[in-house]
Amino acid sequence: MLTEHTIEVRVRYQETDAQGRVHHANYINYFELARTEMLRAGGFSYKRMEADGRLLVVRDIQCRYHLPAEFDDLLRVTVKTIKAKGARIELTYEIRRDEDLIVEGTTLLACISREGKPPRIPDVLRVD
Repeated sequence: MLTEHTIEVRVRYQETDAQGRVHHANYINYFELARTEMLRAGGFSYKRMEADGRLLVVRDIQCRYHLPAEFDDLLRVTVKTIKAKGARIELTYEIRRDEDLIVEGTTLLACISREGKPPRIPDVLRVD
């Protein structure tokens, strides 16, 4: 499984606020997009995992804003897996415009069944 992945995101007009800057909530969407694409690039199907009855839910999320991003900026979103074992996955994120750090963050994901029980994450996702 991949432990690091980078995607590019072009800021769309509807993602900005009245000041023309990316609305803070959209960075969380960029985190999720990068995370999903890392799984896909590693050959893992999140859709298949859900069909098998295991879901990844966000248990904790943190986001630190450094600089604003604006409409039409090209951003690089990098996600890194810090640890993935048991029923938890810890990830970090950096969003950059060129070399400028725009946002950094973390998520803690929990694996749950449809009944709310915490099954282990699939072995292919494990990172010690």
